[in-house]
Formats: sequence, structure tokens, C-alpha cells
Amino acid sequence: QVQLVESGGGLVQTGASLRLSCAASGRTFSSLVMGWFRQAPGKEREFVASISPSGGNTRSADAVKGRFTISRDNEKNTVFLQMNSVKPEDTAVYYCAAGSILSMRSISYDYWGQGTQVTVSS
Repeated sequence: QVQLVESGGGLVQTGASLRLSCAASGRTFSSLVMGWFRQAPGKEREFVASISPSGGNTRSADAVKGRFTISRDNEKNTVFLQMNSVKPEDTAVYYCAAGSILSMRSISYDYWGQGTQVTVSS
């Protein structure tokens, strides 16, 4: 089992920066693929970014490329999502996920956090 706890969400203005964190426990963090997904009201959950166990490979959704960066600290069992130049359309609940395959598909992830709300005001 893996427990995931997100933090760092909040209300920010358009153009601001925000860093989300996800602390993992219960299994060797350095063996896990980690991902971030988001779900806006009335919409399906969508992929944001993922990172390989070593941190050497990352993937990002087209909507966030050049603005969001995923990273991890295997010493601290934590994955981050640095969000820059945020837009109102980035408003969503952001979920951290863990799995074994570097994938953009939510079905590939076995463990999920409870989510943290990010609201971007215009």
C-alpha cells in the first residue's frame, strides 16, 4: 500500500506561481512512477505530468508544457508540481498518483491522494 498526501493548493491570481507537493509513504518511493492529474468541475480527470522513478524521464500534457514542471526528491519521498504562469483554466482539484508505468492514462496508476484544490482567479 502507498499513502499519498497532497498539499500546496490555494487561490491565486492569473499569472502567479504555485508549487504542489505530494508526500508518499508505505512503499519504496524511489521505485514508483509518480503522476499529477487534475479534474475541473463537470469535466473528466485529465493527465498533467508524470515522472519516472529516477526522475530522469518526465511527460507533460500539452496544455501545461512550458508552464508546469514535475520533479521529485527521493530522499524526502516527495513529488512536486511547480506551476508557473497559471491561468483560470488551470482551476481544478489536483491529484497525486503512484504506479509502475510511466503513463498518461489514469488507469495505469494504482494509488491516489485525496486531492488539493487550485483556483485561479482572472
